[in-house]
Amino acid sequence: MVEKGVALRSVASGKALPKFRTGIETCRAGPFGGEMVVSMRPIRCCDVDKVRALTARFPDAHGSPIHVGDPAIIGIEDLMAPDWGEAVEIMEGEVPVFWASSLTAQDALARAELAISISVSPGHMLITDVNARADAGAFKVC
Repeated sequence: MVEKGVALRSVASGKALPKFRTGIETCRAGPFGGEMVVSMRPIRCCDVDKVRALTARFPDAHGSPIHVGDPAIIGIEDLMAPDWGEAVEIMEGEVPVFWASSLTAQDALARAELAISISVSPGHMLITDVNARADAGAFKVC
């Protein structure tokens, strides 16, 4: 996005991206379930359409935003109190833009209270040689 002229203050600040547990329920699968977790970036209002177009080209990554604007609509009460990461203030001329986060799966895993699990930590992704199946996607919204 930066290469296409979209200002990302959250990246420039060096802060951990704020992530929030929403009120959007995922479909339960066995012991796994819970609410969708989203990351938030403040985006200039004039760049929102460009951001949507740019990110839509990567549906297997984070893809397009799931919500733009009022956080209360997706169950977020206070942007200055993220569940993970660090708060980023919304400046004049900006709007909060929310993307689905891989923390949704990690949160569901933690809630499942399994005896053992293998996952990721910030900056360290688990990579396997198992191919992803189209029908085995991440959590779906009911």
